[in-house]
Amino acid sequence: MAENFARHRQPWKQDEIQKLHLLAGKEMSLKAIAKALTRTEESVKDRAKMDGLKISKLR
Repeated sequence: MAENFARHRQPWKQDEIQKLHLLAGKEMSLKAIAKALTRTEESVKDRAKMDGLKISKLR
């Protein structure tokens, strides 16, 4: 069953964006980044696309 996140539709904070850039730079998987940021994979994917980041597709 999918994890429930209580942060539904919360705006991104500057420190979260910096952490996203750092983790994406380390070539972490989408799932790992989402868990580290306590955000959904879809939310992380959308934000990364807005910032022009590439997220590795490790499984």
